[in-house]
Amino acid sequence: MNNKWVRAAIPALLIHCSIGTVYCWSTFKEAIAEKIGVSTFATGWAFSLAIFFLGMSAAFAGKIVEQNIHKSSLIACICFTVGMIGTGLVINFCTGAVALIGIYLFYGCIMGIGLGVGYLTPVKTLMLWFSEQKGLATGISIMGFGLAKAIATPIMELLQKKVGISGMFYILGAVYFCMMFLGHILLKKPEGWVEDAQVNSDFKPMSMFKNKVFVGIWLMFFLNIHCGLMLITYEKQILGSVYTAAFIISLVPSITAACNALGRIGYSTISDKLKDRSTIYQIIFTSCFGISLVTLVLSSVPSIYKILIIALLMIVNLGYGGGFSTLPALLSSRFGMESISKIHGIALSAWAFAGITGNNLSEIILKNTNQNYKFLLIATSVLYVVALIICNVLVRDKSAKAENQEA
Repeated sequence: MNNKWVRAAIPALLIHCSIGTVYCWSTFKEAIAEKIGVSTFATGWAFSLAIFFLGMSAAFAGKIVEQNIHKSSLIACICFTVGMIGTGLVINFCTGAVALIGIYLFYGCIMGIGLGVGYLTPVKTLMLWFSEQKGLATGISIMGFGLAKAIATPIMELLQKKVGISGMFYILGAVYFCMMFLGHILLKKPEGWVEDAQVNSDFKPMSMFKNKVFVGIWLMFFLNIHCGLMLITYEKQILGSVYTAAFIISLVPSITAACNALGRIGYSTISDKLKDRSTIYQIIFTSCFGISLVTLVLSSVPSIYKILIIALLMIVNLGYGGGFSTLPALLSSRFGMESISKIHGIALSAWAFAGITGNNLSEIILKNTNQNYKFLLIATSVLYVVALIICNVLVRDKSAKAENQEA
């Protein structure tokens, strides 16, 4: 069969539902730290490196993706699964500093490269097949990235109990290889679409940073991820600071993961109906700032505060996911489709830096405030306002004719 579902949507979901499990890090980070005998803070750098290499590999993989999506999808499949299985081997056979270096290499660097190339690979193909519904198309794919956490978290917890932390990585590495390899086989651009080799070779990545619109998009994308990671990577700890019931602390992350996925399909689909796709980011930043402010103001009322904390995590996850899925269509509305994989890849470098700054800034704030999570809300509230200002000043299309620029 040669249609948009078989050749674009299904393979995109197979790839993104595999690589999206990077966000399950909080599910097993403490188990890894205990197994190899180091602190959770030290192991936390593996996640930061994975996100950093995701963003940077995406930034440099644009030309490969434009030229040959089958090469890039195979690279993603191999790197991601080697990273998973290699992490399991290191945990099983090494301890201390040696294990830590091995985890940084396999989970952080090698798997991170698979993440970045895999994330970027299906996006342009989806937008080509769904030319009239670009937001919906990218939402379908990138929803898989967010949905992966909700699906994989209970599976990972079960596997850890049954076969241990190393066995979990072995089994999932094999499963994800099969899923990603099938996605690699199915993925195909529409018949008749030929990439312009001259445009591909003439493209100068650094020239994008001379464009104030792109700089604005990069900055607001960075801030959305940075703020999201400040809270998302500490979800269980934040919930534990206000709840004692274990089932709530275990249940809410699955709910927020579903919100993350819903935000990816919902916000991007809504953006198809708007004259200016940047309006979605205004909605995201306003809603996240609003719920953060309300939560802070009412933090002295315990019964209300408990409910608001869950609402906060849900809304932040909605916006976090929506920011990712709306990005490709926003970029295509501003810069066209010809070089969208390369431009999207460069924009994803913001993810790389946010992966380093987000959870580590939270760590610094908590260490210096005696684990007071309210200071995280203050920091994210301020940054959401900054992001909203950037969106309005640099990104918003004041002529409301952005969609006419799409190729």
